[in-house]
Amino acid sequence: MTYRTLPDGGVTTPRGFSAAAVAAGIKQSGRPDLVMVVSDRVCSAAGVFTQNRVAAAPVMLDRQTLAANAVAQRGVVINAGNANACTGAAGMAAARDMQQYTAQLLGGRPEQFLVMSTGVIGVPLPMERVRAGLATAAPLLSPLNGRAAAEAIMTTDTRPKFLAVEVDLPGGRVSLGGMAKGAGMIHPDMATLLGLVTTDAMIPAGELDEFLRQAVSGSFNAISIDGDTSTNDTILLLANGASGVPVEDEIGRAAFGAALNEVCRALAMMIVADGEGVTKVVTVRVTGAATPADARRVADTIATSPLVKTAFAGGDPNWGRIMMATGRSGAEIDPMRLALWISAPDEEPLPIVREGTPTDYREKDAAAIFARPEFTVHVDLGSGTAETSLWTTDLTHDYVTINADYRT
Repeated sequence: MTYRTLPDGGVTTPRGFSAAAVAAGIKQSGRPDLVMVVSDRVCSAAGVFTQNRVAAAPVMLDRQTLAANAVAQRGVVINAGNANACTGAAGMAAARDMQQYTAQLLGGRPEQFLVMSTGVIGVPLPMERVRAGLATAAPLLSPLNGRAAAEAIMTTDTRPKFLAVEVDLPGGRVSLGGMAKGAGMIHPDMATLLGLVTTDAMIPAGELDEFLRQAVSGSFNAISIDGDTSTNDTILLLANGASGVPVEDEIGRAAFGAALNEVCRALAMMIVADGEGVTKVVTVRVTGAATPADARRVADTIATSPLVKTAFAGGDPNWGRIMMATGRSGAEIDPMRLALWISAPDEEPLPIVREGTPTDYREKDAAAIFARPEFTVHVDLGSGTAETSLWTTDLTHDYVTINADYRT
């Protein structure tokens, strides 16, 4: 391992980044709900966004902004409590106003600032409060506010999600810091989540985009809590080069990529563990598929099946539900070749199904595994060599309670 994790670090750990978080009155709770994260120099930038076709105004604006300027970004403005989604032309005007007013306060051009929003859909963004909050936040920018920024972007999250790593490259040491929010409306194809990763490494925008997409594919795009993909999902990566250390050779690229993968993976796992009503985190592993697409279809179907997820919640090793989900996935399957194992961390897998037939396993052994807060479900299709893994959760009464009265 070439990187070292800094659990108390965050988006302001890399050199040159500062943050501020204030209560602008967007949330009804009166808690901090508006964040600035700013670099003291221009950054190359990359973003990965929701695949939901009803995209929020900040998502549409950030796509346009990065297409026009991915080489001279200065920072990000984030609000919680209001998604600014399904708000029409007024919503786009509000997102642009956030860019413009931030540029006016900090200097620079509007297209040098990206915007993220999270919260209730279909409610106009209260721009008088946002503007007043931005004016309050600007003088408070500090490298000490990384945790405060992670706390302020929370909605139904119960705890902030942040960390940093440092990694030695051939040219010297660089840092990466990240924060994310998300507890519900989480599913691949950008699982409602927001994430920001910063680094002081020197990386051109085109290469940064490649690094980010690779990291997201094995992290934020490999988790599912409830099967719903948000209107606002956004992951941004900013590199300001403040370390003076380039990522340029094969060794450096491999080391930086591993560090970025770890930041994204760790943040994604924090999201799964803090899912709405979640009591269990389950790794769904699918092997022996004819194609990678088939492997993903099976994993997705298992990970989002309400019947499977409620069995997880009840600690009921009802493996027939897993077979049902496998069969309805649309993947190429020979039922006579199917195999299934379940396992707790650091324990030998318990074979449940072999060649499409149940083994002589003991029910109490399977129930003991399903009672654990973390376990793995491994399905082999016996049709090829493709495989994949996803992380999912149980589905509990608390999830229904939280989402039944979310707006109240």
